[in-house]
Amino acid sequence: MASPVVASSSTVVLVVVLGAALAAGTADAAIFTITNRCSFTVWPAATPVGGGTQLNPGQTWTINVPAGTSSGRVWGRTGCSFNGAGRGSCQTGDCGGALSCTLSGRPPLTLAEFTLGGSQDFYDLSVIDGFNVGMSFSCSTGAGLVCRDSSCPDAYHQPNDMKTHACSGNSNYQVVFCP
Repeated sequence: MASPVVASSSTVVLVVVLGAALAAGTADAAIFTITNRCSFTVWPAATPVGGGTQLNPGQTWTINVPAGTSSGRVWGRTGCSFNGAGRGSCQTGDCGGALSCTLSGRPPLTLAEFTLGGSQDFYDLSVIDGFNVGMSFSCSTGAGLVCRDSSCPDAYHQPNDMKTHACSGNSNYQVVFCP
């Protein structure tokens, strides 16, 4: 009979340790709140986490991005049509015909780019691959970037532009289409 009590105590300890580890991992996640203020539907996409969804005017999508995520991107897709299985296409920003993107989008697309690095994060807007929808991008402790057209002064226009911004690690982010 002692054996089940030991196993039960071990199980309780294991559950407590796993719960604490999961809570610690969640604390290091950044929350990205993506809002559509356009007068038309936008299908935002996010890689390497997040996938994609449909946002009608006024709707918001929230994703959790783990600390340590590098080369992350959020962009809006326009003129999309998907079937019930999540297959279809978009006029701009299409990612291989999938609603939930695992690949980057096809130009033209306005990009919000980020790397979450623990104590310090880095973020920027890019129109290197073209412009398809106005966007603003900000973190809770850094500068707000706004891009309303292809001549956007806050965005990278070529790879050697110096437009990357930093903010405190574990910040929360806002992406707004049609700011």
